[in-house]
Amino acid sequence: MESQKTLSSSFASNMATVQSTPTNISFSDYLQSLSRTPHRLRKRMLATWTPDQELNQVRLRSGADMMRKLKWYDLIALGIGGMLGVGVFVTTGPVALKTSGPSVFISYIIAGISALFSSLCYTEFSVQIPVAGGAFSYLRVTFGEFLGYFAGANILMEYVLSNAAVARSFTEYLCHAVGENPSSWRIEVDRVAEGYNMLDFPAVALILLLTLCLCYSTKKSSILNLTMTVFHVIFFGFIIIVGFSKGSARNLVEPGGLAPFGVKGVLDGAAIVYFSYIGYDSVSTMAEEIQNPAKSLPVGILGSVLIVTGLYCLMALSLCLLVPFNMIDKDASFSVAFEKIGWKWASNVVGAGASLGIVASLLVAMLGQARYLCVIGRARLVPSWFAKVTPSTGTPLNATLFLGLCTASIALFTELSIILEIISISTLLVFYMVANALIYRRYVVISHNPPSQTLLFLVLLSSTAIGFSMSWKLDEQWWALPVLGGFMIAITAFFQYTVPSVRQPNEEWSVPFMPWPAVTSIFLNVFLMTTLKAVSFRRFGIWAFLISLFYVLYGVHSTYRAEEMEEGVGEIPQHRPSIQQTKLDIQVL
Repeated sequence: MESQKTLSSSFASNMATVQSTPTNISFSDYLQSLSRTPHRLRKRMLATWTPDQELNQVRLRSGADMMRKLKWYDLIALGIGGMLGVGVFVTTGPVALKTSGPSVFISYIIAGISALFSSLCYTEFSVQIPVAGGAFSYLRVTFGEFLGYFAGANILMEYVLSNAAVARSFTEYLCHAVGENPSSWRIEVDRVAEGYNMLDFPAVALILLLTLCLCYSTKKSSILNLTMTVFHVIFFGFIIIVGFSKGSARNLVEPGGLAPFGVKGVLDGAAIVYFSYIGYDSVSTMAEEIQNPAKSLPVGILGSVLIVTGLYCLMALSLCLLVPFNMIDKDASFSVAFEKIGWKWASNVVGAGASLGIVASLLVAMLGQARYLCVIGRARLVPSWFAKVTPSTGTPLNATLFLGLCTASIALFTELSIILEIISISTLLVFYMVANALIYRRYVVISHNPPSQTLLFLVLLSSTAIGFSMSWKLDEQWWALPVLGGFMIAITAFFQYTVPSVRQPNEEWSVPFMPWPAVTSIFLNVFLMTTLKAVSFRRFGIWAFLISLFYVLYGVHSTYRAEEMEEGVGEIPQHRPSIQQTKLDIQVL
């Protein structure tokens, strides 16, 4: 035991030496590196780390450890706080008005079922690999560096854009709380495209204030969130009680019936409101700050998703009971609904409560986005400066400040409607990838089965899900729906029967009834993605091209150089004895 401690101490010391080694290279060296890009892509794209390396060696690159102070009730509060403000107060009104009608509560049920299955996949990964990287780390240890990076970059994009848009909704509701017109708190700029021409300085001030709070302490931020969430849930109870007591069931069927936009409208709405569930993903990024991850994470993730799904449905239903769907305001829907039933004072209270909920959701989301960037920085896919954890606070200070400034900059001018659907497609894609990774890890990495069987199953499953979804969307060849649906069930049952799954010894938590929950998650995520508009895929394609280009021009070279430095081989000059010593320590470990 003493020997292991000595070796670990030696490894940590040498990692610090590697960190302090200058990594700047000249422009000519960089051009030379670019000429080796094909070789480095072949070596790095599918390179994987073991969970032990992710938990120990990679984490040392941040210098100090994050402080383990969170408990299960902190996680439930973080999950509820992160999801509630975004979903109800930002997406319910627009979706009810333009997409789903009064059946928006059914859209929330469908999205919640999909989120529940996805959260099961996240939970197993987070228990087995309790690091702050979330989907990035899970995919990196399963499918390799590039897919992990691709997922991490998409998660970061959706966090930054959604936080910016939600912060602007804070201004809407705060104005209703004090009886002001939101336009009076914003500055209109001439000769700027519509949707970008209203500067929102209160949203910027809120983001900067929360950024400073998160830099100070995770535990204190969690206590603040817990306090706000308790008041928030009480406030939700008030809205639900009023909606059911003062509302009218007639508003659910007039005008146009329960689903005036048809079944497609309900499903299209489910894809958009899915954006509301990304808060539970933030909970998984807290893994390095939890006192007992194996027990607290399943309770925190699954508990928060179930509670929030129930509250979403009741809140959406209460809104549609209060006013007909075609009279719902798209910006501050709940406040305006109370005004229309003659409760002006309640409208102000709702505005204040909604503002509080949005602050709580922003706090959690900004907490999660900084930890994603920190872990991506540890992997050297972005500059290692982002991986720094400040010893005095135990927080990723650099990542928090950088992303806070980015979010504030976008919140200054960007409207929610412009980015809502691109956020949904990124969320659905990452959850789809995590479900695939869980099946591959369970049946190949852990059970040591040949990868060809599992890969063939995953390809057939995704192809069939796409075929089913497109047949539904295009409303052609209805006979294909039962055929493709039956085929998915058949290949899943055949895979379960023919490919054995082995549980790890001393495994504390795993998804039951595999592979069915992960298969359901894959199907639902694909189905919901196909309901989004073509413009969402075009915008996503541009983003995917940009992040892939960044990986080719920077990420793959940075990680290649970092790994070679730690191994003490390759392109690193031989006059660095400390790095050679690191190689010996790694081999001994």
